[in-house]
Amino acid sequence: MGLDDKIGNAAEKLGGKGKEATGDATGDNELKAEGKGDQAKGDLKQAGEKVKDAFKKD
Repeated sequence: MGLDDKIGNAAEKLGGKGKEATGDATGDNELKAEGKGDQAKGDLKQAGEKVKDAFKKD
């Protein structure tokens, strides 16, 4: 996985955590759900990059 991908995925997860926390603090369930979704997307992208890396090593 490239460094740019790692940084991008981490930023997406961090942004999602921020949205979730803001939504929780303000009672905005839609923003909270969007934050959780962003975190999940970041996790999936990281997993996909790890799979690609595993195949590149062979």
